[in-house]
Amino acid sequence: MTRFIEEHRQTYGVGSICRVLSIAPSAYYATVARQKNPCVRSQKDKELCDDIRRVWNNNFCVYGARKVWHQLKREGLDVVDL
Repeated sequence: MTRFIEEHRQTYGVGSICRVLSIAPSAYYATVARQKNPCVRSQKDKELCDDIRRVWNNNFCVYGARKVWHQLKREGLDVVDL
């Protein structure tokens, strides 16, 4: 949705596009702000996803959530308890 608004904002304006799409312009601006400056939690989640994928692939894609969690803990990564 934000990509569409970005592509057409010069022609129609954000307010007009949001009115037609029935979304608040503030929702659009909040989404753009989050994408440009993601919070610390989002950045950590992305790094953790990469680590989860690495552990899972290194173990022939057969580890379940519990074994992946244990391996991440053994590696010293800060993960939430299951």
